[in-house]
Amino acid sequence: MMATQTTDPKPSQTADSSNQSAPLSANLEDNLQRIREGLGNSLDLIIRHFETIDNALQLAAVYMEGITDKEMVDDFMNHAMSFQTVNEAGQKLSTGLEVYSYMKEKALNIGKVKPAGNMVELFEALLSGNTIILFEGLEEALCGNTSGGEVRPVSEAGTQVSIRGSKESFTETIGTNISLVRRKIKNPNLWVEPMTLGAVTQTNVAIMYLKGVANEDTIKKLKEKLQEIRVDSILESGYIEQLIEESGYSPFPTLYNTERPDSVAGNLLDGRIAVFVDGTPFVLIAPTTFFMFFHTVEDYYQRFDISTLIRLLRYLCLLISMFGPAVFVAALNFHQEMIPTPLLINLASQREGVPFPAFVEALMMEVTFEIIREAGIRLPSPIGQTVSIIGGLVLGQAAVQAGIVSPAMVIIVSLTGISSFTTPAFNMALSVRFLRFAIVFVAAFMGLYGIAILALMLVAHLCSLRSLGVPYMSPMAPLNLEDQKDTFIRSPIHFMKIRPRLAANSSVRMKADKGKQGNGRKQA
Repeated sequence: MMATQTTDPKPSQTADSSNQSAPLSANLEDNLQRIREGLGNSLDLIIRHFETIDNALQLAAVYMEGITDKEMVDDFMNHAMSFQTVNEAGQKLSTGLEVYSYMKEKALNIGKVKPAGNMVELFEALLSGNTIILFEGLEEALCGNTSGGEVRPVSEAGTQVSIRGSKESFTETIGTNISLVRRKIKNPNLWVEPMTLGAVTQTNVAIMYLKGVANEDTIKKLKEKLQEIRVDSILESGYIEQLIEESGYSPFPTLYNTERPDSVAGNLLDGRIAVFVDGTPFVLIAPTTFFMFFHTVEDYYQRFDISTLIRLLRYLCLLISMFGPAVFVAALNFHQEMIPTPLLINLASQREGVPFPAFVEALMMEVTFEIIREAGIRLPSPIGQTVSIIGGLVLGQAAVQAGIVSPAMVIIVSLTGISSFTTPAFNMALSVRFLRFAIVFVAAFMGLYGIAILALMLVAHLCSLRSLGVPYMSPMAPLNLEDQKDTFIRSPIHFMKIRPRLAANSSVRMKADKGKQGNGRKQA
């Protein structure tokens, strides 16, 4: 369900614009009736009438059940009901405006109390979990922040599992997610700028960055792209990812997403920007490079030699998952001389009863593998594991015995599928999976020559991509030798004293070492 385009980000398009933009009435019942009509007499709309303790003023509290904290609402209500229309000097508050001003400044003990002068502001506050206090005889209301309700607690990440490191993951509440990062970076320069996107959904969005560390031009460009978004709904960070990426038709993702606070903290320290969206545990990171999709936060928790070997293994698995079936098909069809004679004879004997060419055989196995994988993901975890085992073992063995595919093809496709699981980022692994079909198709008609041409085209395409103006293949293209310490290999921590050149502000690229700024070699 994709959002439809619109030209006005205000929710007034979905209701009577003249009614909602009009100021509040001085009559309490008129305001309450307009609220009921505006929300269609919704069942979760709660209206409670009360008076001040000396019966001098009629008030009403309005809130939405389920998105407010019940304890905060009760405390807010009890405090308002016990309010007397006498100021600290003992003088009687005679007008509604005096009562309103006194209650706003001193009488209400809840934080973030703000006024609302029209129905648009009132509905925005009400649907954000605020409790509204309406006054008889006054054309303005007070909004107290009582947002809360049932939320999912902080738990372990489901898609980015860690063996060593923090077990925390983001939730669907934007305030909780921001606090998880603030607990890791206790710095006043960690700035958070909120905004609202989606004309109908009015989704809370926030960008987070380290002031002075992140590149100012990148921050400005991201803000401009977010402000240009004109859609009805933002239900997940994937909406924003598709709307702000610079190469929408590229098979490669140009924005990184994560559900781990330590991953966001590490990228913020490198000068990148995080985009939080209310209602999703996945946070976007920008700008993004190709190599970020093959790094994990655990690379920095292990020894540098172990992390380097694991990282090189991921890149090897990338080549296997992308080119493995294609090279096998090309060798069988066009380059038999490259295969050792005993192995070639063995492969020929295996394929003696197979009625399909190698290309069709590989295509059938790849499609079957994708079906099994998708079924395993969508089913509940215990059943999904069972389907994967049955599909991988039983169907593969049955296909070989039935003479539909050769044993060698089963081995190649299985190795390819397992290799794709080593890619830490799911969206990058998904792109590689679908590119594999195109490469196999080219290999079936042009052999290794076609694979080489397509590989060069992919490299050229990768070098042409940008993520918020930053080259996608940096620091390889353009080449920056200083940043090679954390690309294919992972150097020891005490050697990595300089932030990425194209991501961070050039004036603060040097990282602090043992509490002292600038204890490393400066960038020329």
